[in-house]
Parts: sequence; structure tokens; C-alpha cells
Amino acid sequence: MPNPHLPPPYPPSPERSAEVRRRFGEEARAERPDLAALCLLIGAETDGALDEAGMDAAQAELDRLAGELPYRPGGPRAWAEAVRRLLGGRYEFHGTPGDYQRLESSLLHEVLRRRRGLPILLSVVWLEVARRAGAPVYGVALPGHFVIGFGAPGEQVLADPFEGGRVLSGPDAELLVVGATGAPLDPAMLGPAPPLEVVQRILNNIRAWAAARPEHSDVALRAVELAPLIPPHPAR
Repeated sequence: MPNPHLPPPYPPSPERSAEVRRRFGEEARAERPDLAALCLLIGAETDGALDEAGMDAAQAELDRLAGELPYRPGGPRAWAEAVRRLLGGRYEFHGTPGDYQRLESSLLHEVLRRRRGLPILLSVVWLEVARRAGAPVYGVALPGHFVIGFGAPGEQVLADPFEGGRVLSGPDAELLVVGATGAPLDPAMLGPAPPLEVVQRILNNIRAWAAARPEHSDVALRAVELAPLIPPHPAR
């Protein structure tokens, strides 16, 4: 029964929450953590309306989108353009400044429904769809703005899902970093972001959103309580 004194989203039942946290901890400790599953478990812990059927539907939607990508379109740039045409073009996934003010922008099931979100959640959509289709793809945790990369370091192509998958030039990436930090781009920033680092960053975003809204202190608490379930050293 939702608490009438709390604004939505309403938390899951204690039994559901315990199950979600157990599964989140198990997935986080797995040898190869499933990024989409972890994001959906965050969604289930944050939004009690997300049940098992909803989680399965979100995974099925990622599978469906991946099935619409061409088979082996070519090198890293060809992959980046193919995913951009599908997700940013045909399905119009992108972000707007207003998305930073919405909790839904940090919840994968809502990002798939609205086709809007924060850079990191849109990047999760790009990653999961492209990965399922066989692309050499990974997250790139630039300071203040998450993007994705295709290909090995020597042929890396960066794309910005927040801008509908626009392919970034070197100066574009430099501007993003300078704008966020005031410092130049360090090549070390362009390496792949591990899944658990992505998840931790998502939880930090949820906590920051709730911290600015005292009426949502329960949302902040649930994010805080999930964070310790992420092991400091990933399984090998």
C-alpha cells in the first residue's frame, strides 16, 4: 500500500525490496555483471510499480531494438552511425536540459518508455542495444558527461547519446571536458568504464537528485542502501 504522505514514485513492499536488493548484490558480484539487469533492479527499488513483467519487457525492448540494427555494418564509425540512425533517428532517443530535473531520467525502464534521459542512461541504452548486435562498444565516463566509444583506442569513435548519438570529433570531446572541469582532456579519460562504475555513477545521480528535494528523502535512502552492495573490487 503506497504511503499517502510520500510523493510518487512509491517504494516497493518490504518483501519486494528485500528480493530486489538480494538480486542486485548477486548481480554486482557476478564475474560479468549485467548492466541492464542492474539498472532495472535500481528501477525496481526506486519505483514500486516496476514488477517482474515490466523488467522482462524492458529487456525484450532492448533485444528488439538490437534486432533492427544491420548485421556487421563495418568499422567503428559505421557502427556509431548505424546506432545513431536507429536510436537517435528512427526512435528519437535524446536528452534535453529538462531531463536533469526528472527522476525518470535515471531509471532505465522509464528512459526506454520516454526515449529521454540523462547522458549516462541514454548511454546504457546505446551500449545494451549495440552490444546485443555485436558492436565493439563501451561506456566512456568523461567528467560531467557520459558518452560511448566504439572500437579499439587507435580507431576509437565517440558518440553522444544525449545528442541523439552524434559522432564526436576530438575538439568536441575536448570541449565537453574543458566545460566540465576547466582542464584539458586527458587520454586516460577515454578508456572503457566498467559496468559497476557506471552503476555507481547512476546511484550517485539519483542521490543528488533526491538530495535537492527533501520530500524525496526516501529515494535518496534507497540509493544509499544499494551502493554498499557493489563490491569495491569486481569479481575476476
